[in-house]
Amino acid sequence: MRIEVSIPQQTLTVFDGDQILADFVISSAANGEGCQKNSGCTPTGQHIIRAKIGEGAPINSVFVGRRATGEICSPELMTEFLNRDWILTRILWLSGTEVGVNRLGEVDTMQRYIYIHGTPDNVVLGQPGSHGCIRMRNSDVIALFNMVPVGTPIHISGGQFA
Repeated sequence: MRIEVSIPQQTLTVFDGDQILADFVISSAANGEGCQKNSGCTPTGQHIIRAKIGEGAPINSVFVGRRATGEICSPELMTEFLNRDWILTRILWLSGTEVGVNRLGEVDTMQRYIYIHGTPDNVVLGQPGSHGCIRMRNSDVIALFNMVPVGTPIHISGGQFA
């Protein structure tokens, strides 16, 4: 099993061999692609799922610092906390596997806290908009979370946004 993320197409596809198991619309970084710390970009290259967080949490559960806050995202909560980067429902924490490209030093995906995670229902997907992570619909991130194990390889390909 493997995952292919296309930044130009804003898609995440799950494969078992050559067979497509699932295809999802995503949102990558508003700042584009890049592996540098503090860039706000989505890292490219080879990664793995290092950890899965949030199993069994209710849909729209809010996470801060990879911990469930006990809150459920709502329009009222979003109004109360206008500047939050909403990380909802499930987290798949990514780790780069290419030393000097997306692992260690100033380009470490895991140290940058890059995740695949759920996002509020009003967030537009299919176009860049995140702070570096890969955003998905909450029902989609639950499906992905349940489908793939820790250690699943992920390739994030860059290029011009379509």
